[in-house]
Amino acid sequence: MDSEVAPLRTVLLHRPGNELRRLTPRNNDQLLFDSIPWLDRAQDEHDAFAEVLRARDVEVLLLTDVLRSALEDPRAHAAGVHAAVDGRRLGAELADVLRSHLSGSDPTALAEVLTSGMTFEELPASEGGSLVRRMHHPHDFAVDPLPNLLFTRDSSVWIGDRVAVSSLAMPARRRETALLDLVYAYHPRFTGAVRAYGAHSAPVEGGDVLLLAPGVLAVGVGERTTPAGAESLARSVFADDIAHTVLAVPIAQDRATMHLDTVCTMVGPDAVVMYPLAQDSLIAYTLTPDDEKGVRVAGPTPFLDAAADAMGIDRLHVIDTGLDPVTAEREQWDDGNNTLALAPGVVIGYERNVETNTRLEESGIEVVRIAGSELGSGRGGPRCMSCPVIRESTDNG
Repeated sequence: MDSEVAPLRTVLLHRPGNELRRLTPRNNDQLLFDSIPWLDRAQDEHDAFAEVLRARDVEVLLLTDVLRSALEDPRAHAAGVHAAVDGRRLGAELADVLRSHLSGSDPTALAEVLTSGMTFEELPASEGGSLVRRMHHPHDFAVDPLPNLLFTRDSSVWIGDRVAVSSLAMPARRRETALLDLVYAYHPRFTGAVRAYGAHSAPVEGGDVLLLAPGVLAVGVGERTTPAGAESLARSVFADDIAHTVLAVPIAQDRATMHLDTVCTMVGPDAVVMYPLAQDSLIAYTLTPDDEKGVRVAGPTPFLDAAADAMGIDRLHVIDTGLDPVTAEREQWDDGNNTLALAPGVVIGYERNVETNTRLEESGIEVVRIAGSELGSGRGGPRCMSCPVIRESTDNG
């Protein structure tokens, strides 16, 4: 896959589940949610999102379904148990009890623990004493839930014909990559999938990776993706000959701009929707292959200039989210810039971003609106919630 906007054919989503029921005022900050979503409504909103995709002839793969299917393989099942049990945290005795219990679980039950976690109260009974069990509150997590699985864009991204399994920076999300590793290694659908990047490399998150054009990537560097991660990804895609230019784009290291796709996303082959305050301030370092050093670094230069040059176009058309700075800031916070392209000039956006959607439509972009009052609790829009697996070739699209 070499485009953000070519017609979308297959996408990986995660329908929110019981992991969201684990959120409380005591832990939601640690688990990276700004509020506690109403699960039933979040599921309704997500179901409507998935139906919008299916109505546009997009195949929707649900992460829980493909995870269960992958866990049918005994090797995947063993790897799943290993990922769930943290012996350093539980202690040897309790870890053995949990490992034995999960080893006997069917794929559905194991998938539930892997995604929704397990409290100390829910641990299987064991003989003997465990200081770890006795000193933890019954509702503390023995296996942490993964509420951010909803945002499937971050944990893996397809580049060319290869999949990059992200190295997630925040402790609350790191175990997500183990699940994606299982899916891509053992699900029959992905047999033979070659990796473009590994989960144990320097931090890179998929929300920071934009496929600007065939062979051209932009990688945000900020709260989640490090300079080392951006450089490591560049070296990997250059070695695999699936890109010729990587633009490393520094972004503010704060919650509002956690990923590059919270600042701008592609809405057409030469067009982006962009937070206006970032338009003149974003810069880019241009990374290209070097026979001797592996990577040549140039810049920094203004991002829009560097992008147009790498893409081989005169200029990148920018649709901003409004000239009123208060409205622009509100809609950026509410994921107005975080659109998912269904095809060139057709995007999905949250209905609440009225100004952004209006400006997109005035620029000739069709906006398919979805509700997101509960889905947005973890600060993510339609792009964050989707991992495109197949888009039509840019030659056809």
